[in-house]
Amino acid sequence: MRLADFISRDMEPILAQWEAFAATLLPAAANLEAPGLRDHAQQILLAVVKDLRTSQTREAQREKSMGRAPVLIDATETAAQTHALLRARAGFNINQLAAEYRALRASVLRLWIDECEPRAPHLEDMIRFNEAIDQALAESIGFFSAQVEQNRNLLLGMLGHDMRSPLQAIRMTASYLAALNAGERVSEAAARLIRSGARMQALLDDLSDFNRTRLGLGINVIPTSINLADVLADELEELHAVHPDRQIELSVSGDVEGTWDSRRLQQLLQNLVLNALRYGAPDTPVYVDVRGDAAQVRIDVRNCGPAIERATLARIFEPLTRGADLWQQSGGEGNLGLGLYIAREIAKAHHGAIEACSDDTETVFSVSLPRGLGTPDGH
Repeated sequence: MRLADFISRDMEPILAQWEAFAATLLPAAANLEAPGLRDHAQQILLAVVKDLRTSQTREAQREKSMGRAPVLIDATETAAQTHALLRARAGFNINQLAAEYRALRASVLRLWIDECEPRAPHLEDMIRFNEAIDQALAESIGFFSAQVEQNRNLLLGMLGHDMRSPLQAIRMTASYLAALNAGERVSEAAARLIRSGARMQALLDDLSDFNRTRLGLGINVIPTSINLADVLADELEELHAVHPDRQIELSVSGDVEGTWDSRRLQQLLQNLVLNALRYGAPDTPVYVDVRGDAAQVRIDVRNCGPAIERATLARIFEPLTRGADLWQQSGGEGNLGLGLYIAREIAKAHHGAIEACSDDTETVFSVSLPRGLGTPDGH
């Protein structure tokens, strides 16, 4: 018997085995009734049957084997994609999703081979069936991963938003205690609260910015006409106050006036300078050079210290990269490993770019910014 005919004839026993296996995937399956456990399995199998009954060239087979199956025009989600979304929302993990397809493949082939005995099963049907299951699995995993990523980003966004109000209350209370002048011990405790609150606020800001970029919204910028030298000098003054034992030198040349978001560029500079302070040689200065020409302004942040390895340099702007060998804001206390990533996104939001180079002499992060963004929202 050809496999397509077997699946059509024995659809119910196959679905019963799918349901029985899905019920073992705990705890996600614990609260699912039979319709939920079978979810879209019949539609997936019907798609497999249709595929088996459709003629296929060698070229089409090769394309499918490489995950490039043709997409129907005006098609919405496939049954496999919808199944993945519902499984993700039900609490299944990706291993359980893959296990369902593994069990489906095994049960169908086992039942069909038993049916074919004593004759050998049709080899071409077996190959086509495996291709179709692999295609359904690829569709499911792709949609499942996207759904999990979206849920994670939404959770991060809600977390960052909901934490701002209690954090603001803590910071305001600490400022009130500091203003009471109720003794040295109270003032010191209030100062610690203020510093800790500022660090928590910075973490939340990084988390919020990271979440926006992951949702495809990008870094929000509000450009105004500014003198970049004044903006960056103000930020460096604050950084020096926090790190009085370190030397930070600013040099400016050329025309550095333009249309940018001053707060965001201060954030960018802060991330680059803190990175240089953390990983540069402690007894050497951090240099910030700002140069303007007719088309753009360039900001170089340079420091002395060990060279960054080439492999590390290639991924230095990637988010959440950790490790003792990485020159990112990633291994130290009080950061999420997002500093250089956010610096890159801020540069991109200004239609600019950032790059890094490193040798045994120095490490340099260079930011190029066109003079005007063109539109108020920077997009």
